[in-house]
Amino acid sequence: MRVLSSVLLSPRLRASVLRLNRAASSGSTQITDPLNFWGGNRVSLGGEIGSEPVYEPATGLVLCQLHPCRAAQVDEAVNSARSAFTHWSKMAGMERAGIMLEAARLIQHVQLAGGSFAYTRREPLGVCVGIGAWNYPFQIAAWKSAPALACGNSMVFKPSPLTPVSAVLLAEIYTQAGVPDGLFNVAQGAQETGALLCQHPAVAKVSFTGSVQTGKKIMEMASKGVKPVTLELGGKSPLIIFEDCNLENAVRGALMANFLSQGQVCSNGTRVFVHRPILTQFLEEVVRRTKAIQIGDPFLEETRMGALVSREHLHKVLGYVEQAKREGARVLCGGEPFTPADPKLKHGYYMTPCVLDNCTDYMTCVREEIFGPVMSVLTFDTEDEVLHRANDTTMGLAAGVFTKDIQRAHRVIENLQAGSCFINNYNITPVEVPFGGYKTSGIGRENGQVTMEYYSQLKSVVVEMGDVDSLF
Repeated sequence: MRVLSSVLLSPRLRASVLRLNRAASSGSTQITDPLNFWGGNRVSLGGEIGSEPVYEPATGLVLCQLHPCRAAQVDEAVNSARSAFTHWSKMAGMERAGIMLEAARLIQHVQLAGGSFAYTRREPLGVCVGIGAWNYPFQIAAWKSAPALACGNSMVFKPSPLTPVSAVLLAEIYTQAGVPDGLFNVAQGAQETGALLCQHPAVAKVSFTGSVQTGKKIMEMASKGVKPVTLELGGKSPLIIFEDCNLENAVRGALMANFLSQGQVCSNGTRVFVHRPILTQFLEEVVRRTKAIQIGDPFLEETRMGALVSREHLHKVLGYVEQAKREGARVLCGGEPFTPADPKLKHGYYMTPCVLDNCTDYMTCVREEIFGPVMSVLTFDTEDEVLHRANDTTMGLAAGVFTKDIQRAHRVIENLQAGSCFINNYNITPVEVPFGGYKTSGIGRENGQVTMEYYSQLKSVVVEMGDVDSLF
């Protein structure tokens, strides 16, 4: 018999395997070393537990005796793994990589025999579909199409029916820049159009930005064709403000985390946890600045907040404010329809930015994504407490912390379950940095070099430079 092929083993392991092969082939020995392993060593169960013979198929001889683990031994093994995880998970990625590469070195030859070699190449997927949201119509179209095209794919992009124009402008820009006709295409429509694109047999990949509910449906449709997906979905992100923060910057960050683009930003930090000792001071300054926000014509330089995307969405957001009041939240300012002085804006979808106080973790305004200019403020007393509460959500898109204690900042960020995090700032999304979420907030990342992995597939190639060494 051959216990293990020695072809790919290092010289030291090859010698050990050959000795075992010879002994087993002669029928003169059994493997007597214990076969359980935890805590860094083989573990012998001795005579405590009955053994079962294991037979070598080629000879019918007993190869070894198997001592099965019972509940106590399973507990030992699991506890060993749990203890090791605590240390291993905190190691730097480069440290773990070094150990795994050393393990590979102990098992395998890097160089293939006889001058043969292997290589990998990244290749495009084919026709990719991008489905965009209405809150960043041009940016999302660019974020999806640029890496897709750069990796050699073509794309059909479906904008939101609420914002159909800017994607067509991007298509014209691409054409003007010199891309081949048909490389970037825009297909307008709503749910039916999106479903047709996801299910089309010629489509190789789908990238979607939007709600969690729609993302689940797209993932289901794509799965029927075994198509990879990138999903950038919703969030209900925490912003934690400690008493040792720079309060001026914390207030600025909280306003950016809630009122940027009328609050219609998936990564917004809409659950603002404020350390109790600074709550009163924080609220006074936030309310003062929120009341001073200039609402009106988005084309004017002095305007800081424009209209919401639609009348239907405006009513939905205002409904959340009313529900928050019924559940016990206190409106410190805003949360009402607004009519700008300019007569040409009188039919627009405006509201005053809202700050809610006296919020609790299980209010609807704290649990559900409002997607409008509504800030929910909560208080906390300890770091452990606020971390538990911040992570108590099915979503995990973004998170932020304000503190002058940089060790605390990194410690808190490490324990927050979110894919895009900020220290002493918020909603900063440079295109060089990957963007995406944990849990139901999505799959995959956009931006950064890692995006290449989501718009390409890996091919391994082994090149034989000699004769085929066949067993037959």
